Amino acid sequence: MRRMRVAGVCGAAVVAAVGGVAPYAAAVDGGAVGRPEAGFAYHGSAALSGGQVHVRFTPHNHGPSALPASAVRLRWSEPLADRQELPDGCGRAGERMVMCRVGALGTVGAGKQIALRVGLRGTPSEVLLEFGTVRSGGAPDDDREKRRQRVLVLDTGDTYYF
Repeated sequence: MRRMRVAGVCGAAVVAAVGGVAPYAAAVDGGAVGRPEAGFAYHGSAALSGGQVHVRFTPHNHGPSALPASAVRLRWSEPLADRQELPDGCGRAGERMVMCRVGALGTVGAGKQIALRVGLRGTPSEVLLEFGTVRSGGAPDDDREKRRQRVLVLDTGDTYYF
């Protein structure tokens, strides 16, 4: 059996300009008129084994506007374990959520790869991982489906690409 599977994704994510990890919890998902748009998506992989999820992804801006600063919200369908060791630029934002700073992205281009491993509270047979937009006054996109991306990861140890 192949050890690699391709996961389907729903839409792309658009991320607005924000500073660091702290403002994420207070960010509001609202639209604004007259601001530039940015097509933002995450490409990478995820694997689930024994309640541990390993996620590695690279943010991509498909334009038409640059983003001076950006962030991503990762939300799991299962609660996270109480204790997590997260990389610099990432912080816990709730029972099922982690926020990570992405940084500035040009009009069209890729950012730096982000890799993290999170523990789930139990050992579910699957977990739905959703990448979402954090909006705080940057480049909006009024299409809600374009601002999030979902990946279903089964507890097979297989790597799912998105």
